[in-house]
Amino acid sequence: MDDSTTERAGDSTFHTFGQIPSVIGKYDIDKEVGKGSMGTVYSAYDSFSSRTVAIKVAHPHFINQTEDGSRFRKLFFNEAHATAVLDHPSILGLYDAGVDGELCYLVMEYVEGANTLQPFCKPDTILPIREVVGIIYKCAKALDYAHRQGIIHRDIKPSNILFTKDRDIRVADFSIARINRADETSTQFDGFLGSPLYMSPEQINEWSIESNTDIFSLGSVLYEMLTGEHPFRSDSLTKIAHKITNTQPRPLSEFRTDLPEGLDYILSRMLKKKNSKRYSMGLDVAADLALIYDDLEKIETEDSLREKFNSLNQLGFFRGFSDAEIWGLVRASNWQSYQHGETIIQEGDIDNSFYIILSGVVNIQKNGQHVDTLQQGCCFGEMGFIANTERTASVVAKTDVSIIRVNASTLDRADEGTQLRFLKVFVQTVTDRLKQTTSILTQLRQI
Repeated sequence: MDDSTTERAGDSTFHTFGQIPSVIGKYDIDKEVGKGSMGTVYSAYDSFSSRTVAIKVAHPHFINQTEDGSRFRKLFFNEAHATAVLDHPSILGLYDAGVDGELCYLVMEYVEGANTLQPFCKPDTILPIREVVGIIYKCAKALDYAHRQGIIHRDIKPSNILFTKDRDIRVADFSIARINRADETSTQFDGFLGSPLYMSPEQINEWSIESNTDIFSLGSVLYEMLTGEHPFRSDSLTKIAHKITNTQPRPLSEFRTDLPEGLDYILSRMLKKKNSKRYSMGLDVAADLALIYDDLEKIETEDSLREKFNSLNQLGFFRGFSDAEIWGLVRASNWQSYQHGETIIQEGDIDNSFYIILSGVVNIQKNGQHVDTLQQGCCFGEMGFIANTERTASVVAKTDVSIIRVNASTLDRADEGTQLRFLKVFVQTVTDRLKQTTSILTQLRQI
């Protein structure tokens, strides 16, 4: 099927508009980072807030059209109207909107190195089931939040969901969103809007839509991420429309047999043809997904993740790590807390973990005798991590303690670059510890 089949109805071929501008409004332009059907996206620096932002600039070719230019301009700024009221960690933030000469622009959160979910919708690149479920869980909660603010996205598809370097998501591109709020007085855009492959039956038929039209579209994304195949793909718009409104997609069992119990039910309910039979709220989708993996409900908020990032960033062990590498360890590692008097490592136990103290103090004991005291930033457990041998000493919390625990299996969750950086610093730590031990032994021999 030609790629144009999946674009919004009415979109024309993209046209560039020459050289990259050096300044737009108060923003210093850095480089072009993407192009879409409605505009070009640049990274830029906002000197007033001292941060890098993303600027989407509408194609002047469309803005300057005599017949449709005004409508395109309103459609472009519709994203600002829709997103202005949204403040959610899984929705791409919008900071500003304006006009500079002939350029209409939106200023958004810049997520460095982010991709979209599109690359993970092919049979040979699909993500692990657990990660897919976690992604859709976050999307469902983000959409539920938007729906409660009176915003229906209407164009949920893999290319409108950003996948960040630290494996988080941002729902983006609210350019054709429907705004159902009492304070919204601008003209709404209705009719055949959206990307045909991901439309709901009510969008295809140009019927009245409700918020769960987004849930149908999200169901199509879930299906594609689990199977690598689109549930309604065909070679023409007419056939796509017929499949969406009349045909059930192939059962998941025809693609794989390793899916958790209940996932097929959730997907089939998301893809119900009648919206009255579909999930009515994104929160209901998230709740059912959480039943598959109980700990999905414990997915941490952005604030708590940032707190963990800051904890690692302040430790000497991680000096020289890039932000992306630290975020990788935030996601990959086990974070544990112990109360005063609790045993963290028991002498004689076999354990293959390496520990870094984030806060608090621990005592090192051998045969019941005090050997050493370690505090924030210190490490222990190196030999167990290397050789998976019996522990030669016990480690007991002297105060309430917070630690990060790393072993081979958790480290595998991080990308290769982060693993290499961690192992390099770990080897240096072991080397320094051996030098220190050698120095102590030398002094003892001289006594």
